[in-house]
Amino acid sequence: TSTLREWAVIWHKLYVDNKTTQFRHVQQMTYSLIEWRSQILSGTLPKDELAELKKKVTAKIDYGNRILGLDLVVRDDNGNILDPDETSTISLFKAHETASKRIDERIQEEKVHLLVLALPSSSNYLYVNFKNFVCNIGEDAELLMSLYDPDLSKFISENYLVRWGSNGMPKEIEKLNNLQAVFTDLSSSDLIRPKISLVCQIVRVGHMELKDGKKHTCGLRRPFGVAVMDITDIIHGKVDDEEKVHPISVNVTLLFVGLWVSLKLLPGDLAQVQKDFSHLVDRSTAVARKMGFPEIILPGDVRNDIYVTLVQGEFDKGKKKTPKNVEVTMSVHDEDGNLQEKAIHPGAGYEGVSEYKSVVYYQVKQPCWYETVKVSVCIYISRCHLRFTFRHRSSQESRDKSERAFGMGFVKLMNADGTTLQDGKHNLIVYKGDNKKMEDAKCYLTLPCTKMEMEEKEAPSGKNLHHLANFTPTKDSTKDSFQIATLICSTKLTQNVDLLGLLNWRSNSQNIAHNLRKLMEVEGGEIVKFLQDTLDALFNIMMEMSENETYDFLVFDALVFIISLIGDIKFQHFNPVLETYIYKHFSATLAYMTLRARYGAVSFSECRDALLPLLIDQLSGQLDDNSNKPDHEACSQLLSSVLEVLDRKDVGIFVACMTAILRQMDDFHYNHYINTFKTRQDIIDFLMETFIMFKDLIGKNVYAADWMVMNMMQSRVFLRAVNQFTSVLNRFFLDQANFELQLWNNYFHLAVAFLTHESLQLETFSQAKRNKIIKKYGDMRKEIGFKIRDMWYNLGPHKIKFIPAMVGPILEVTLVPEPELRKATIPIFFDMMQCEFNFSGNRNFHMFENELITKLDQEVEGGRGDEQYKILLEKLLLEHCRKHKYLSASGEVFALLVSSLLENLLDYRTIMHDESKENRMSCTVNVLNFYKEKKREDIYIRYLYKLRDLHTDCENFTEAAYTLLLHAELLQRDSYYVYSQQELKEKLYQEIISFFDRGKVSVSVMFLLFTGKYLTGGCMTFFLFQKKRATFYENIMKAMRPQPEYFAVGYYGQGFPSFLRNKIFIYRGKEYERREDFNLKLLTQFPSAEKMTSTAPPGEEIKSSPKQYVQCFIVKPVMNLPPNYKDKPVPEQILNYYRANEVQQFTHSRPFRKGEKDPENEFATMWIERTTYTTAYSFPGILKWFEVKQVTTISPLENAIETMELTNEKISNIVQQHVWDRSLPVHPLSMLLNGIVDPAVMGGYTNYEKAFFTEKYLQEHPEDQDKIELLKQLIALQMPLLAEGIRIHGEKLTEQLKPLHDRLTACFKELKKKVEKQYGVITLVSLSCCLVRLSVTSVASSVVSTSSTSSDSTSSRPGSDGLVISLCT
Repeated sequence: TSTLREWAVIWHKLYVDNKTTQFRHVQQMTYSLIEWRSQILSGTLPKDELAELKKKVTAKIDYGNRILGLDLVVRDDNGNILDPDETSTISLFKAHETASKRIDERIQEEKVHLLVLALPSSSNYLYVNFKNFVCNIGEDAELLMSLYDPDLSKFISENYLVRWGSNGMPKEIEKLNNLQAVFTDLSSSDLIRPKISLVCQIVRVGHMELKDGKKHTCGLRRPFGVAVMDITDIIHGKVDDEEKVHPISVNVTLLFVGLWVSLKLLPGDLAQVQKDFSHLVDRSTAVARKMGFPEIILPGDVRNDIYVTLVQGEFDKGKKKTPKNVEVTMSVHDEDGNLQEKAIHPGAGYEGVSEYKSVVYYQVKQPCWYETVKVSVCIYISRCHLRFTFRHRSSQESRDKSERAFGMGFVKLMNADGTTLQDGKHNLIVYKGDNKKMEDAKCYLTLPCTKMEMEEKEAPSGKNLHHLANFTPTKDSTKDSFQIATLICSTKLTQNVDLLGLLNWRSNSQNIAHNLRKLMEVEGGEIVKFLQDTLDALFNIMMEMSENETYDFLVFDALVFIISLIGDIKFQHFNPVLETYIYKHFSATLAYMTLRARYGAVSFSECRDALLPLLIDQLSGQLDDNSNKPDHEACSQLLSSVLEVLDRKDVGIFVACMTAILRQMDDFHYNHYINTFKTRQDIIDFLMETFIMFKDLIGKNVYAADWMVMNMMQSRVFLRAVNQFTSVLNRFFLDQANFELQLWNNYFHLAVAFLTHESLQLETFSQAKRNKIIKKYGDMRKEIGFKIRDMWYNLGPHKIKFIPAMVGPILEVTLVPEPELRKATIPIFFDMMQCEFNFSGNRNFHMFENELITKLDQEVEGGRGDEQYKILLEKLLLEHCRKHKYLSASGEVFALLVSSLLENLLDYRTIMHDESKENRMSCTVNVLNFYKEKKREDIYIRYLYKLRDLHTDCENFTEAAYTLLLHAELLQRDSYYVYSQQELKEKLYQEIISFFDRGKVSVSVMFLLFTGKYLTGGCMTFFLFQKKRATFYENIMKAMRPQPEYFAVGYYGQGFPSFLRNKIFIYRGKEYERREDFNLKLLTQFPSAEKMTSTAPPGEEIKSSPKQYVQCFIVKPVMNLPPNYKDKPVPEQILNYYRANEVQQFTHSRPFRKGEKDPENEFATMWIERTTYTTAYSFPGILKWFEVKQVTTISPLENAIETMELTNEKISNIVQQHVWDRSLPVHPLSMLLNGIVDPAVMGGYTNYEKAFFTEKYLQEHPEDQDKIELLKQLIALQMPLLAEGIRIHGEKLTEQLKPLHDRLTACFKELKKKVEKQYGVITLVSLSCCLVRLSVTSVASSVVSTSSTSSDSTSSRPGSDGLVISLCT
């Protein structure tokens, strides 16, 4: 019951994990146990059956536990579980060995069975269900169904026989609606035959003619018809419907005959088919075997069949006027003429018959029968022969009774040399003579049976043999002839004389050596057919002829030949057969011992001497620098296997003996043993060796992981011994004068190894196993952990000697997920901090801090640590530090630092198993930033390369380049290392440039190439450098670089991990990535997240929700030109680069209305919330995303100012472009000027005047006075810019644009007059020949002269430097 409960948990997990094969395996075992349990609880079984059933139950439980990875249960001979407290250690060890070996054998058997079932060439069965036969014959009929290959014109299976009565039903009424058969052993080659047919031959059983009456002969087998159905699609698996009934018409004269069948192809052997298709195939189903062998012949599969086909004959009509109606009667006899009862099988579905009578053809001189029957004989076939008698059958019953056999023929089933009759056609001699002589075997067995044999006997003597035994051979007196064909399907009878000599070695022992040598010449297919018999013969020779060493070596050679043969690809599917023989049928104990005695010794001496040089030669050849394709993995596996074999020693029994001795010792024995040492050094040596040995045994896992009882006993005994030795440490080696550092160090490492051993980690076990261990042994980790704590505190001033070396081991102890153990051992960390602070002389604990960070990184990445540990570690460290006079401040900082590191490391470890590489990158950056801040370059660089690998996997080549750039920046130019940092830096830059190029960021490449910092010197290097720089410069100016979109993504809700929760990130999109595609990728990554439709910041309700909400919208990067490009003519290609690269600020403007809408001026209440996102790093960088830092909002007046600034900049930019390049088209300039100057389009500045330039607005917003003045200046500034634009437009005027230009000129004249009157005049010096560039964020500082009728002030925008107009004269 407890086993079923434990298996049920695993069964459920297998179902959840979708491990279908294992799930079904456990299901079958569970059902078996449930059934057997009910039988045991019923109390109805006899005592012997109950004992047998209990053995089956325990065997099944042990087998199931092994394959499920559960613990081995050791039992006594009666199946009762052994109590370790009541069993000696050695007995317990031997019980484990026995149980483990028994289960291994069972698993091997199961493995072989599964291998056989899994073979692609395993047998297939064709299921045939005979539904009905419609025919108005009026007589009984025989229906013979078989499989036929039309291309080869031959039958491939024996017949399935159905006897049909004259009343239209089966002859045996119990077979009504139960006529079904399976055609067996269809191999893979059969399944791919181009064509295959189901043929049904119909034989009428009755009179010679259908019209004959009662006085006519009855019981004659007469040909009637044949039916053929093409079943190729069914065999090929294209049609698979067992319910479909297929009608087959029969080709006969005068009347319609039909039969109906359903068909289905079934995979597997007969046992498997009966199990998997029990609704179709049962014990009553007829089995029609293939006329040939299956692809695999398993040991124990005995077959001894001879298929005989009556082919044709020719018989002289003799004294009759018409040809004879010949009937052939076939029977099997031994050498004494005794009839072999029921040895002939006309078809599957019926028992054999003693005599088989052929079909009778009416008055046919040369009948062709082609009737095949199966002859099943015993293995003593050498004594048997087939007899054929020929008789004329008359249609008149009175005449027929007087007819006697007019001839006979025979054939022996075994040749003179002992081999079986050869397959193929045989022309038999038809003997005529006395009927009694025909039935006397002694009379005819001395005669030749075939024409070939007669010719061979006549040739040497030149005499005719017709007079022998008063028989007249057909050859000399008549033209009678008779032909048969035979096919042997036997695992006991061979047609090869050499193999036969080996199989019959006892009868010809003087030729054993010859037959063993000739075995190597036998064709492989014949050997595998008789594999079990051949192996049995070889091992029997070894056992019975053991005194002759010659045979031993010949047998060994023969075995090697057979094993090599099985290894050939042609016969590799016989591997399971060989394994089955070894594990099930090989019982030659003496042969096994002989092989070990003769060849086992060679394996460790001569074989090693022979094999090692060969292996070393192969290894050296592969590992040679000149090797074309070195296979390092194969080399390492081969080398490790060699070393493992050479070093293999079975220490289990020795450890068991030592454990047994220690188990017998009590406190007195330990004390007495220690007191026997004469000197202090002897005690040190003993403890040193013992600690090292115990640690080595713990680390090596002497016993298998499922030997739970043995492992727990060893641990309990070792723990008691170690605790005994701790008192010796405290007594002899603790004081200042006698302190032994190495001894104490070995103790601590042994104790930690014991505590962290996998066999003691209870939380990794099932609840049932955990309860069992705690009840029997307790939690030994707590006992040894508390002892470690006490021993540490006992060290006193010696503690400083163990810092920082013991930080890692103590960390391992504290990470064990046992709450009491953690609470007891975490304070050791504070003690270490305090100890270093007091004794280091630097009044700090840097050694401890650095070591803890290093080890913590390793341990958490290795899978240890959890959220509870982080909380407890921070809590206990803060509690202790805050109580300390000097460590309160620095200790608190350190505790929070370690807690932060743990949070990042735990996030990183968790997300490393996430499918999302983006999340893995985020966590990696968090960790590497921590180590960068702590200046831990070694760990920092390790995470840099982890990040690089993640980027290259995602093809983020630009980000991979920036990641490597961080490492390159750490390297120094001057270094005296053998492999200088400068060389490493150069290689890094080459890889970085390659990544930049693949990421299509040529400007970044140019920056590296123009600096040339990574060059080490040399003309060739400089030449390549210049060439590469030129290539990238050309790419910048000519190659088309797509501009990526930038997206703001907010992750809201408590459902996200901490590093994403309620945070906003800027993402750099991939080339040509649309917002819809990006959204789809986000929602695929978080399938349970809900997409937010609004771009407004979410409320607290959403942020605190347990769900996941994703907000995504496009943001615009703010261009940040380098200082050396400002106020200079910069090519458009360079500007395009900086519009989307080297950016750190992004904006998103969201319009909304504040207050009621003003119908006359909608701008008055239109507000725009512009969010500015500032990232920690510029794009592109080490990630494709960075977190948002800042949000700002602007007012309607600021919106108006921004609009005017952008408009002025557009005018300035297009004017500059036309100044630089006179060939530019004029249409963009026309559209821009028309949109600003024409009041019908723009509406003028009236809206701004109504909204902001009123007394009411100034009274409500007195703080905006300077901004209003700035807006007026921007309006006034637009006039000279428009004037310059209209001037250029006039210069490029065409006839088509003249009306538009005239209108622009008129509108501008009116607009300029109005603006200059209200906002003053701004004059720019030499504007026509200067380059004008306006900054969006600055105005008015370079105005040459300004006059205004409305205001005399020239204040600039708060926080800015005023309007900048760059002039170039």
